[in-house]
Amino acid sequence: MDPRDAVNAETGEANPYLPWVAADPQPFYERLRAECPVSSMEGMAGLGAHIISRYEDVRWALRNPQIFSSDIVAVDIGQDRPLIPLQIDPPQHATYRRVIDPTVGPREIAGLEPEVRRVVNEVVDRFVERGTVDAHAEFTVPLPCTVFLQVTGLPIEDLSMFLEWKDEIIRPGGGMLEPEEATARRHAAGRQLYDYFEGVLADRRRRQGEDLISRFLTTETDGRTMSHEEMLDILFLFILAGLDTVTSTLDCSLAYLAQHPEHRRRLVEDPSSADPIVEELLRRETPVMQIIRVVAEPVELHGVSMSPGDTVILMLGSANTDPDEFGPTAAEFDPDREANRHLAFGGGPHRCLGSHLARLELQVALQEWHRRIPDYELAPGAELAYSPGIREIEHLPLVFTASAPVG
Repeated sequence: MDPRDAVNAETGEANPYLPWVAADPQPFYERLRAECPVSSMEGMAGLGAHIISRYEDVRWALRNPQIFSSDIVAVDIGQDRPLIPLQIDPPQHATYRRVIDPTVGPREIAGLEPEVRRVVNEVVDRFVERGTVDAHAEFTVPLPCTVFLQVTGLPIEDLSMFLEWKDEIIRPGGGMLEPEEATARRHAAGRQLYDYFEGVLADRRRRQGEDLISRFLTTETDGRTMSHEEMLDILFLFILAGLDTVTSTLDCSLAYLAQHPEHRRRLVEDPSSADPIVEELLRRETPVMQIIRVVAEPVELHGVSMSPGDTVILMLGSANTDPDEFGPTAAEFDPDREANRHLAFGGGPHRCLGSHLARLELQVALQEWHRRIPDYELAPGAELAYSPGIREIEHLPLVFTASAPVG
């Protein structure tokens, strides 16, 4: 295989984890869909590691967890037990969603908008007069982290510790370690995260408040509240999702808009356009490129047989740019497209439970950023490095020439 080529149609192998694929995934997605819609992970042909790339196939897999399971063996990120509700399949999955969904539903999240808007401006204030910023380090990381810690009632002074644990779990060593070392570091960080939340839960039981964790502790479903271990497993997942995926989405969004002034001008002139622009950014840029499932029942797709225990990589980014679903302009950025049934938040019973909070943060962040910083671009000579899997940008240097005061 050519070192710059991530798809080998002759062998039916592909590798979505290469850095240049994350930086510019559209050609990779196009070849996958056209040449091998069900491929094998490079180097694992015949070993039960499959990649599914077309929209209808990915959506079908997401909607059928009895075939494509979210069992713990799909992803080991240092947890002791299956993460709730992500790694719990129906029917038990529905029990947990009945507890969690009412606490993070649209009505509950909408009430956070004034606070999110305040936090955005507070973060922008730190660099707006400078005319230059590493948007990753100074905006896309601190913003969602601050919002999340306030929603959960966790101390902001612990942020650096949370970020260290999050990075050690999701991309230990920057994602460049050998598997055994990466697994060991994930589990070490996971143990520290569990120990931290042991103390948090003990404190909340003594002094319950109005924060999200307190609401989880007291919400009943099927006649009971959640056990101590169940709470630990929910919080393990929440801290990773709350501190990572919104950051990655903002990275991808600002990088794209910095290079496409016609779209950012629309945000400046019409802040109400943030909603469709966010949805189109989620679709076209798809920060979480893929998710993993495990085959639970024998299945065949496009002539490829999959056996129980096989690993399946569902390429959300490829599905989101499939012309069969989004038409001939699928690879283009069009916030006015009539239908945008993107899968950036997954689909089926395991659809992302934090999607309402994520959407609020993204919309408010882009509205306030473009009110305060209407004209910006990549710093001269900037080369953006996207992490594979989850497309976080290590450094996002931007320069801008004008800013608007708060008010």
